[in-house]
Amino acid sequence: MFIHYLDLSWRSFKRTPLVSFLMVLAIAIGIGITMTSLSVYHMMSADPIPEKSSQLYSVQLQTMDDGITWWTEDNMPLQLTYQDAENLLNAPMSEKKVAMMRTGFSVYLDSDKIKPFIGNARMTTPDFFSMFNLSFLYGGAWSKEQENSVAPVVVITQEINDKLFAGQNSVGKLIYLDDASYQVVGVINHWPLNIKYYDLNNGAFNQVEELFMPFSLIKAKELVSWGNSNGWKHENTPTFADKLQSEQVWIQFWAELNTLEQKQAYQNYLLAYMQEQQKRGRFNRKELEYKLRDVNQWMQYNNVVTEDNKILVGLSFMFLGVCLANILGLLLAKFLRRAPEVGVRRALGASKRQIFLQHLVEVAMLGFIGGMLGIVLAQLGLIGVGQSYDYYENLATMDLTMLLSAPLIAITTCILAGLYPAWLVCKTNPAIYLKSQ
Repeated sequence: MFIHYLDLSWRSFKRTPLVSFLMVLAIAIGIGITMTSLSVYHMMSADPIPEKSSQLYSVQLQTMDDGITWWTEDNMPLQLTYQDAENLLNAPMSEKKVAMMRTGFSVYLDSDKIKPFIGNARMTTPDFFSMFNLSFLYGGAWSKEQENSVAPVVVITQEINDKLFAGQNSVGKLIYLDDASYQVVGVINHWPLNIKYYDLNNGAFNQVEELFMPFSLIKAKELVSWGNSNGWKHENTPTFADKLQSEQVWIQFWAELNTLEQKQAYQNYLLAYMQEQQKRGRFNRKELEYKLRDVNQWMQYNNVVTEDNKILVGLSFMFLGVCLANILGLLLAKFLRRAPEVGVRRALGASKRQIFLQHLVEVAMLGFIGGMLGIVLAQLGLIGVGQSYDYYENLATMDLTMLLSAPLIAITTCILAGLYPAWLVCKTNPAIYLKSQ
């Protein structure tokens, strides 16, 4: 019976090609615009590391004195001081933890074949790669011994390895960063990251760094942060050593806590640490405060998905509602013109239910065709978004969920628009049209 209804629907489309085309176009445009904004929103709000997002925690410590405010919703600084990061990093705890900051270097080889270029670098600790599920094409992370000994080593991305070494195994080779040489110890596979969730303080949609190096090099090389460095009080820091001991916050810190017991133990440690620092004249608030936020909480806290994005999605669905209203008007005109035909079918024994289902199948088919065309329009829209805004390049795409959602939304929209016209036409009194024949 369903196949029969599909055949009748196709015959109906061919009888009224202009009206059918206008309805398909209306739903396609509505779906195209809606799915463009919805896809970007979906990629923005999607869990970037679902397999362990609930186990990775960003650490915040309330270092400011009473009366000092911050621009966050709870007045908590987004980053840590260098001294706090060092202390937490060296704490005798079993959990994985990383301290890190963003910087950069001039990158070149001992060769004139490759022109020097500026490479973004992340100063971090060896646990970074396992915590955030990075995989290696060649080699691996530097060891804790190399971290402690301030070894001049570097991990590079697959893209940089292709550029510098034509994709060959570069482990053991030297690259030059500014005025010093560093040995390559590992090459990570391509890391397709849509949201730079591990460093939201310096741009949620920035590209992943090309170089990864030991955190201990910050102090040894007096490296300057290329990220946000904020202070909450006036401090005289004429030397780099003074900055390291200051209350400026410029270091990101993450801990991997796999169980509730680990989380509770780490919370107890943070409180004990702040109490100890309070005895030394720091953390001068009446109530000591810290925060552990997992990946999704951290993204929400930093407003990765802004109100503008939410409003845009809402406006897109409102536009889809306008398209639905236009389709409703066209369906009313089309179905009511078919009333004499329906009257004859009713006289021949067709039930109201059969008439109703036939028309719903027709509008569902209309929605499917419009939805498929809408996907094409959405893809074109996403290409335009990606080219217009560089930081949206990785977000301007449709994953499988969005591809499946598009025809489903289109079919649902058309069925909603077709309910009233289908109900109205199936109420046709056959006697009226039999008398007129």
